[in-house]
Amino acid sequence: MKLLENSSFEAINSQLTVETGDAHIIGRIESYSCKMAGDDKHMFKQFCQEGQPHVLEALSPPQTSGLSPSRLSKSQGGEDEGPLSDKCSRKTLFYLIATLNESFRPDYDFSAARSHEFSREPSLSWVVNAVNCSLFSAVREDFRALKPQLWNAVDEEICLAECDIYSYNPDLDSDPFGEDGSLWSFNYFFYNKRLKRIVFFSCRSISLRTATHPPGPAARLVARLH
Repeated sequence: MKLLENSSFEAINSQLTVETGDAHIIGRIESYSCKMAGDDKHMFKQFCQEGQPHVLEALSPPQTSGLSPSRLSKSQGGEDEGPLSDKCSRKTLFYLIATLNESFRPDYDFSAARSHEFSREPSLSWVVNAVNCSLFSAVREDFRALKPQLWNAVDEEICLAECDIYSYNPDLDSDPFGEDGSLWSFNYFFYNKRLKRIVFFSCRSISLRTATHPPGPAARLVARLH
């Protein structure tokens, strides 16, 4: 995975890391190429020892909706698909994990992440609404002005209409940012298979009143971004 330069994202990221009075909002949008080279190829070879790239892995239902995409409709046979019917190939799962590794390097290694920690989102509108609600509730009018710029930049980079959208939703024990004072967070992957590219949108809110001292990983991330 290679981080792709995007001046629009850099400008937006500077506005997504702010203090709101009682919380610290830490957000960033990054674009990654899925073309593997060097360490990625070695990691992918190890990853495939547990299953071939085309093998499908079960995902957890999305948190942004009470229904998973495949449970919004029934199969051709008329039977329900089941609570863990959403799946992705192991190769796609590798791309998601490799994106996390590259984005949070060197603080965390996500190589042990499993498919049940990821979800496929029901639709673009679900995700846009979830992001907009979280950020508007946090920064109010500042986000109203940023919103069209943000989504236009993402669309220009990844062509949202062509994307499968995934999220990373670890439990508290394995969440690297599940520190004291964490109010909410989201981690979305916009994957365009044709472009062989992923746009990763990560954001969280940390309470200034209960944030850990010495600084936790979120604070260290802010220091790196600045």
